[in-house]
Amino acid sequence: MEIKIKNYISLLLIFLFYNNQSISIAQKLPKLKQAGIEEVEKLSPQIHELCQTLWDYSETALLETKSAQLLIEVLVKEGFSIEKNVAGMPTAFVATFGNGDPVIGILAEYDALPGVGNANVPFRKAREDGLKSGQGCGHNLFGSACVNAAIAIKQTMVRHKIKGTLKLFGTPAEETVVGKVYMAKDGVFDGLDAVLEWHPGDDTKAGYGKALAMNNFQVEFFGQAAHGAADPWNGRSALDAVELMNYGVNLMREHVYPTTRIHYVIPNGGEAPNVVPEYAKVWYYVRDTSRANVEKFYSRILKIAEGAALATATTYKITLITGVHKYNLNEPLILAVDKNLKLVGPPEFTEEEQKWAKELQRNTQKEEKGFLTNIKDIPDNWKTKLPEGGSTDVAEVSFITPTVGFRVATAPYDVPWHSWATSASHGTLAAFKGAVVASKVLTLTAIDLFTDETLRKEAKSYFIKQTGGKPYISPLPEGQKVMLPQ
Repeated sequence: MEIKIKNYISLLLIFLFYNNQSISIAQKLPKLKQAGIEEVEKLSPQIHELCQTLWDYSETALLETKSAQLLIEVLVKEGFSIEKNVAGMPTAFVATFGNGDPVIGILAEYDALPGVGNANVPFRKAREDGLKSGQGCGHNLFGSACVNAAIAIKQTMVRHKIKGTLKLFGTPAEETVVGKVYMAKDGVFDGLDAVLEWHPGDDTKAGYGKALAMNNFQVEFFGQAAHGAADPWNGRSALDAVELMNYGVNLMREHVYPTTRIHYVIPNGGEAPNVVPEYAKVWYYVRDTSRANVEKFYSRILKIAEGAALATATTYKITLITGVHKYNLNEPLILAVDKNLKLVGPPEFTEEEQKWAKELQRNTQKEEKGFLTNIKDIPDNWKTKLPEGGSTDVAEVSFITPTVGFRVATAPYDVPWHSWATSASHGTLAAFKGAVVASKVLTLTAIDLFTDETLRKEAKSYFIKQTGGKPYISPLPEGQKVMLPQ
C-alpha cells in the first residue's frame, strides 16, 4: 500500500509524534537551540508533505519546474525574497532573508534520476502514475529538509533578534553535476561566511567523506554515410571512431592511478546496420582525487579521440559539459555538525518500518539489517581515508566558502543507491523522518554560525589553509553557458 500524506489526521499524528520526541531533546539543549528545535517541530507536517510532493513530481535535471516553483511558493509565503533563473537555469533560485553579516547559506537539491522510478513498496513495482524517473538519491528529502530548515532558522532569528543574512540556494541538476558548477562560475556563492548541506544515506554521520574531482564531457564524431553493402568504401564511420576511441581509453586504464575512475556510455551509435553511421557520440566521466589528475588524464583521452578521428578519416568535436573539484572538507564545521547530530539523534523507526526495510533488503539480495539506528563516530583516520568514489557539484561551493554536510539514514542499509530500491524507500514515512532530523541539525548548526564568531573564524582559517588563499577558478571554459534540455 502506497503511503500518501493527504489528510489532516496523518499530519496531526506526525506533529504529535515529533512534538513528544522533542521534549527529551530540548532538555539537553541551550535555550536558543531549543527554540530552533521547536520551530522545526512545528514544521514537521510540512516537511513530510513537501517530501511526498517532490517524490510525486520526481523531475530530472534542469526540468524541475514544478519542484522549484513549489519550494519558491513556500519560501515567499514565509517572507523570503526570491531571485529566479539564476546562472541561466530556469529551475535555479536564491531565497534571501535578513541583511548584514554574517551571511550563512543552505543548499537545496530536488532533482530526480531517470529510469529508477518505483512505487513506495519493498519490491519492484511500477509507479501508478507511470512515471519512469524516481528519487533514487533522495533529493525530495534534501529539498524539503533544507527549505524547512531555512524557515525554522528565519523564525528563530526573528523571535530572538539574531542579526545576519540567510540564503537558501535552490540548486538544480546535481545528478548531472551541473547546477552548482554554473552558479559558482557566475559568482552566486560569493560573499558567504559558510554553507550547510546534507544528503540522504543508509547511515547517519557527519560529512567527513571525500568526493572525487571530475570532468563530464562528450565526444561527437562526424563521418560520411554510405550503403553498408553496396558501397561501404564511400563511407566514413563515426561509430568506428567511437569504438576506436573507447578501445584506446580501455588500454590506457592499465596506466592510470589506482584512484582514477573512467566510465562511458554511447548515446548515439548510428541508425541502422546497413547505413554507415555518419554521426556517433560517446559520453565520458573521468574522475580522480584532484583537479590536476583529472586534467592530466582528460588531456590524454582528448589525444586518443584525435587519434581515433585520424584513423577513421572522420572529424570530431569535444564538449566539456561540466567539471568539479574534490570536496574541500572543513574540520571545525565537521566537528560542529557532529556535535549537533548527536544532540538531535538518529531517526527512530517503528517495528513495521524495520520489517519493510528488511523485505526491501531481501529483494535486493542484501543482509536483512533494516534501517541503521546509530550515529557513526568520526574515525581518527578520516583525513587519510580514500574517497568513496562519487563526485558532487557541492565541491565547487566548498572552494568558495567554508562548507559542511552530513548524512542521515533514509534507506535500508546497503541497498543499491541510485536504484528502484532507494526510489521506493524515499517515498515512505520512514525516510521522511530522516528529513526532519536533517532539518534540526541544519537549524542548530546555522544558529551556531550566526551566534558564534569564534566558530566562523576557525572555519575561515581552516578554509584558507586548505585553499592556500587562492581564489576559486571554475573548471569550465570562459563564457560557456549551461546546456539546457531541448
